[in-house]
Amino acid sequence: MERGFSWIEMLMVLAALGLLGLIAIPAMQDGALKRQVKDGITLAAVAETAVQLAYTTGGGKFPADNKEAGLPDSDKIVGAVVKDVSVNAGAITITYGNNASKALEGRKVTLRPAVVPDSPVVPIAWLCHDAGVPKNMEVAGKDDTDVPPKWLPVECRA
Repeated sequence: MERGFSWIEMLMVLAALGLLGLIAIPAMQDGALKRQVKDGITLAAVAETAVQLAYTTGGGKFPADNKEAGLPDSDKIVGAVVKDVSVNAGAITITYGNNASKALEGRKVTLRPAVVPDSPVVPIAWLCHDAGVPKNMEVAGKDDTDVPPKWLPVECRA
């Protein structure tokens, strides 16, 4: 009587491991893309502070661009995965590039300001993509987000 596994049994085990690998690799790639998107959104804090200050000191008027917000040109605000941070009518758009995954290259996420009307001293709530507008607040700016929803953080999805 022989002990051990037959070739067919070994091939079945290898096929099962291959299938598990095919399932796990895309999930790991999605995780890496989500982390890169989150890292880019973190870089926007520089612009959020500048827009808040311009809105408060400007009597409730959003800055039209980076210059009005007191920020450097959009291509000067960069990070490991971000090649551009721009302000447009108060909304902040992050463009991915530099060392970002090829799947994110040139894609954008927009953070739009939500404010209490006629109350510029109330802090701005920053809304990402499809996030709902809080009660008694109004949102400004255009959403240029084109990153697929599956890669966006939970706070960016409706």
